[in-house]
Parts: sequence; structure tokens; C-alpha cells
Amino acid sequence: MTGSMGQDDAVQDDPVQHDAGQEELELVDRWWRAANYLSVGQIYLRSNPLLGEPLAAEHTKSRLLGHWGTTPGLNFVYAHLNRVIRRDSTEMLFVAGPGHGGPAVVANAWLEGTYSEIYAHVGNDAEGMAELFRQFSYPGGIPSHAAPESPGSISEGGELGYSLAHAYGSVFDNPQLVTAVVIGDGEAETGPLAASWHSHNFLDPAADGAVLPILHLNGYKIANPTVLARMPEQQLEQLLRGYGHEPYFVTVDDPDAFEKAHRDFAEALDRCMAEIRAIQDACRAPAENSETRNATDQAAPRWPMIVLRSPKGWTGPRSVDGKQVEGTWRSHQVPLSEVRTNGDHLRQLEEWLKSYRPGELFDGDGRLRPDVAEGAPTGNFRMSATPHANGGLLRRALKLPQYRDHAVEVPAPGTERVSPMITLVHGCGTSSP
Repeated sequence: MTGSMGQDDAVQDDPVQHDAGQEELELVDRWWRAANYLSVGQIYLRSNPLLGEPLAAEHTKSRLLGHWGTTPGLNFVYAHLNRVIRRDSTEMLFVAGPGHGGPAVVANAWLEGTYSEIYAHVGNDAEGMAELFRQFSYPGGIPSHAAPESPGSISEGGELGYSLAHAYGSVFDNPQLVTAVVIGDGEAETGPLAASWHSHNFLDPAADGAVLPILHLNGYKIANPTVLARMPEQQLEQLLRGYGHEPYFVTVDDPDAFEKAHRDFAEALDRCMAEIRAIQDACRAPAENSETRNATDQAAPRWPMIVLRSPKGWTGPRSVDGKQVEGTWRSHQVPLSEVRTNGDHLRQLEEWLKSYRPGELFDGDGRLRPDVAEGAPTGNFRMSATPHANGGLLRRALKLPQYRDHAVEVPAPGTERVSPMITLVHGCGTSSP
């Protein structure tokens, strides 16, 4: 992890942090593997969900549609966020900017049990897992993107550019909420997203919640390199600091060094959460603590964020038909596109699924093993079950003005010249000159 703190920062230099233990990170890794397994299954399988028999062409879908490239990164972040939610009982919302990584959003909701609670026909056993796989991007099923019916999702994945704005909208007047938003590097090139970096200037740490942006640079959009991923780290850091953020960089140089990747990201995430709490505590201090409040009033806080560099299509096939896939644009959608007609592709798919060691994650009935299920927060602390995202769970009456108080008497049509703005400001019946 790399990062720097400037002298103009409004928070203390070394806020209290928690070091993630080895057991915690092993739990995170198991959850990540389970989510990745379910994600691949959604893209490819229509039956044989636990690989109880050798994988055959008829177990796969006749039409393959989905986006693998961004999905393992989304699952990685989700698993780590769950760790801090469980530890700190944080009310957290997850916004997947690369919403085309729909398999990740659905997989984590199923692992947390929320999906089966909402959709009873998709149970938490092998039969339910098979239905989870079959319905994805399939006739009569669900979209391949994060969609309104995806538990915990408020940002539809079919159009990129709005995740950061949605994230800030979710925390205004919502002081207990932390919204973690993953921003894809392709999405980061859109105009709406570029403008949204300024949104923290409208945030009041005393009355609003906080947003934790996680810029996920995997190098490529659908078929081309991306600008921010090619930018030298020092230049990117200067850009993000200019936007008002304190960026922490986590770079996965070795795609097989899972333990190091988990430890580096956990350290960065813990640091960010501690800084968010320090900013909010300083601004929410009692009135008698004038020194803290005055110091905060004089300098705008520099909000933390994470820049995660990881290979596109991480943990997927390294190469297909002699061409590199992991770490390239070829992993963006379906890396193995001919599993029904190409025996080598089918064999690679089976090896890919088995690489997650599903027997360690699910029992013979397809249920999540207890030592993996521990990775989920409880109740409404589950990001897929948060009332902040699922419609109708948090409702309050709107404060509507008495519009009749502003009615204007019009004795006959076309006889009065009335300004609506002046009427609202100065009272009823005020005619313009």
C-alpha cells in the first residue's frame, strides 16, 4: 500500500487502525473464492452446479452472455468490506460502478442469504444454486447487469458514469451511512463520472455520511486500454489529490500472490475507515471542544480513497487458444466462448471452476459451509439487505408545502401577468409590472 498525508489535512496523521489477522484474511479469501465460483457459474452453467459429475457440454448454456473481467475485482472488494462491517457494525452500502459485473452483485447477495429470502425459488442449496446459474442472462431470468431487482443495488449497470454521483446522493442527510463505490477505469473516462469527483465539496461531515471511492484500475475497457490505468502513479496521485482526496494505492503485481493482495488491501481499507471516522468525529465534536471544531472549520477535510490495480479477469484463464486473456481486454466478457463445441474450452472451464476448490466452500447439499458463512454480516448489516438500498424499507413522510397558500386569483383567462417566482417569494397575487 502506498499513500501520503499532507500538512493541510484536517485529520490527525495517524488515526487508530485495526490490523487484520491471518484468520480474518483467510475467511475473506474463502468468501472471495465462493463469490468467484458463483460468478463463473452464472455466466456458463445451467446444471451440474457443484460439478458432481464431469462437466459436459449439455451442462452449459447454449448462449453465453456476461462480463467476467471486472467481476473478480468487485468480489474482492465486497469480501473485504464485509470484514470491516462485521468488526465495526458499520452501516454500509455497496455501489458497483462497473454494473455490467452483475454476477458479482448477485453472487454476494446469494452468499449472504438475502437473495433466497427475497426470491424463494432460488434457495440456498444445490437446487437453488442451479436456478441461480440458469436464470442469469437467460430467457425468463435476470439481466446480466446489476439491475433494480438486484438486492442491495441502487445503480443500474447498463449505463456507466453515474456511480459516484449516486453514492454521494445516498449519504446526504444520512450521517450513519458509509457508501463504498467501485469505479471502473472505463467508467472513469465518462463525463458524468469525471465531474462527480467534486461532489465531496457538498458533503457536511457533521450531518452527512461518507463516501469511500475505490478506483479499480484493471487496465482495459471493452476493447481498449484506459487512460487512468496508463497514467504514471505520481501523476494519478496528483490528479486525485487535486480533486480533494487522499489516495492509497494497492497494486497486485503477482496475480498468484493472493495473501499479499489481501493484506495490502486490508491495510488500505482499515486506514481509510479510520480516517473517515476521524474526520467525522472532529466535525461532530461537542460545542465545548472549540479547538477541534475551529481547526476543522478552517480546512476542508481530505477524504480518503483507494486505487486498486489488479489484472482484468483475475483468477480466470491465463490464456485461451494461445492468446493471453487474464490481464487483457479479452477477459472483458466471456473468456471461453465455445464450450459447447470446443473440447479444450470445456476442459479449461472445468479446471477454472475447480481452481476455486468448491468442495471447501459448499457442502454436498450445496449449502455454504459454516466457516465460509462467517464472512457475512448479520441482518440489515448485510450490504445486499441494507434498508438504504432496498425500496420501501426506509420511508418517511415528505415535507410538502401548502401549495394552495400560493394560489393566484385569476378573474378571467388571459387578463393577469403573474410571475410564479415573485409569487412564491413575496406572496399571492403579486402582478409583474
